[in-house]
Parts: sequence; C-alpha cells; structure tokens
Amino acid sequence: DALTHAIESYITPGAWAMSDMFELKAIEMIAQNLKAAVDNGKDTVAREAMSQAQYIAGMGFSNVGLGIVHSMAHPLGAFYDTPHGVANALLLPYVMEYNAESPAAPKYIHIAKAMGVNTDGMTEAEGVKAAIEAVKALSLSIGIPQKLHEINVMKLKKVGKNAFKGIHKKAKIKAPKSKLKAYKKLFKGKGQAKSVKIQK
Repeated sequence: DALTHAIESYITPGAWAMSDMFELKAIEMIAQNLKAAVDNGKDTVAREAMSQAQYIAGMGFSNVGLGIVHSMAHPLGAFYDTPHGVANALLLPYVMEYNAESPAAPKYIHIAKAMGVNTDGMTEAEGVKAAIEAVKALSLSIGIPQKLHEINVMKLKKVGKNAFKGIHKKAKIKAPKSKLKAYKKLFKGKGQAKSVKIQK
C-alpha cells in the first residue's frame, strides 16, 4: 500500500516538486526495507524504516491524490475481502504499464533508480520497463499473487463497475474507458517478472 501511494502520487498529473521529493524518498526506503521487514518481523530497523516510508509517502499523496490502482483495489477488498496491500501490489505494475503511455513516462526511470536499478545509459523506454519490472520483482520476492484468479476473483463485472467510483478527483487522472477490460487482463496470463540489475 505504501509503495502504491508513493508511485501513484509521483506519476499523477497533480504531482509537483515537493510531492516528488517525498515520494522518491519513500520509494527508495520501501525498496530497501520491505522484504527484510516481511522476512523477519523482529527486524526493528527495517520495520521502523517502513513506518517512516509510509508516513513520508502520505505527506506527498495527501496533497496530490492517488490513481486507478486504488480505485480498482477497493472493490476487490469490498467484494472478495482481499487485503488492501495485496490488491494494490497485484494491480500496481499493470496500472504502471497503462500510465506509461501518459506524460508521466519520463519519471519512470527515477522510480527504477529509487528502487535500486542501475539506470546509467538507459533510454526513457528502458526506464519505463525497468521501473515496472522492479516493482514486479519486489512483489514476487514477498509472495504477492500476480493474477486475479490467484486470489479467487472470478466475477469481474461488478468490480469493474465499482472501480470508477473510487477515483481521486485531486489526482486529475484519465481512467481507462473500461475497467472491466483492465481486470480481465489481470485475470489471464502468468504475470512473471523479468530480472533487473540491482545496485548493492
């Protein structure tokens, strides 16, 4: 959820210099500490870093709004009792692919860099791909499902219809014409992440 807050508000049209500062720092801290916090609940350093990261992300998104990951995740929680963080994590890379066709595309390389990817010499298109793959890789590393059928979501029409009701007006985003088609894409396929080079 915290990573989704950070990435969505970083690429929303409402983003500006101050919110970008918060969100990039939050992305960096989450990429560095989430797996450690999940793997070992007694790792107080990682857990404290995550608590700080989610707060920093909140300082940004509370000023610029979120996006369609959250509007699509809320119906999954309401109708299928999917944990909110799981729903967001599953949806995030696919929505990032959709948003990559927006003016936010040049910002993706900064997301990739904040997540530890070596972005030296990358083109904009390569930066987009690297950011999405880094998010998928982090998601897979902590056991997040990659497709809706993995969390027993079968009836897509109702969730697709209700997803339109949860869009943040502050974010000034353009939603897909059909959320149902978006959900169907998430229902099918394998959704495997390719490897990315992470700086140590």
